[in-house]
Amino acid sequence: MKITEIRSIALRGATHDHGWPGGTDPNVQYNTLVEVRADEGLTGIGSCYTTRALVEGSLELLRPHLVGETGLEPERVSEKLRQSMFWLGRGGSVEHTISGIDIALWDLFGKALGQPVSRLLGGNYRDRIKPYASMLFEEPGLLREKLVEQIERGFRAIKMGWRPFGRVSRAYDELLVRTARDTVGPDVELMVDAGGSEQFWPHSVSWARETAKMLGEYGVTWFEEALSPDDVEGFRELRQSSPVLIATGEVLTRRQSFQPFITSRALDIIQPDLTKCGGLSEGRRLGWMAYDHGVLLVPHGWNTGVGVAADLALTAALPVARWVEFQTGVPYVEELVQPRFALDAEGMLRVPEGPGLGIDLNPEAVEKYSR
Repeated sequence: MKITEIRSIALRGATHDHGWPGGTDPNVQYNTLVEVRADEGLTGIGSCYTTRALVEGSLELLRPHLVGETGLEPERVSEKLRQSMFWLGRGGSVEHTISGIDIALWDLFGKALGQPVSRLLGGNYRDRIKPYASMLFEEPGLLREKLVEQIERGFRAIKMGWRPFGRVSRAYDELLVRTARDTVGPDVELMVDAGGSEQFWPHSVSWARETAKMLGEYGVTWFEEALSPDDVEGFRELRQSSPVLIATGEVLTRRQSFQPFITSRALDIIQPDLTKCGGLSEGRRLGWMAYDHGVLLVPHGWNTGVGVAADLALTAALPVARWVEFQTGVPYVEELVQPRFALDAEGMLRVPEGPGLGIDLNPEAVEKYSR
């Protein structure tokens, strides 16, 4: 089975507010799908967290190394792409594009063999995993309403992030967290994302240490992106004193970027985004490296339904995995693929069992959001 073509599909018209200053125009284009086609009539689907212009620019470099390759060796082929780009893009948008290609190659491989990707990644340690509803912080009244919405949908874990948290005052941070805990009660897991990858993040370890103590008083499960994303030593110092789990990694690409965080035990949870970090192949390497050092892997999932399906496949195939991220009310997640994701009575998501990623693109949604 030989690869014959790759094409990109830009998503726009329903881009969710990312919490960045100024909000987000729904027509801003951040997510790009890729389709890898083979000569036997099969197509693999992937997702990249970068713009179509950057994906197409990267494909100009990558196509000569991809077309004509086998569709049955996703890990080797994606590593070939990465190694071939040594002088042209170690990380960044080239790696984001390789990520989408890699996901599509695994989907194609699974379809060719009639097997789910989770099994091909090594086997299913579980058939369900707990999703956490991922949302932005709001002022207390609106925050309460949005939390109730997630509980009514059946979520048993919720993450809040960005916007006013860490940007107004310590007292206001605590008010937000107290409001959340009072609203959801003691049995729902809460996570907090400070958003330290935002431009010119001002806080140091001292702020993060005191904030972590406050979060511990409210039973928060983990504290995410408390510091700038490359501050390995800062994260290591924070983790030594934090009463809650420390997490980061959503902006990192390639396993080499994660390695110092893992091997120096600078965090409790790594959060690679499979649509950025190198895809499922790189995610699997990271998962086992993390496991060998007592670190959890929780994929960052602020992207598309294709990304969620990849996250479920990876977490099913890791010996220790507890959560996947799920953006609620986001069309690129909830409308783009079929069958749609649905929580069971215990607030869990079932790992797809069909060939490949176990999902297909919804043609009506693709038409609507790629016009």
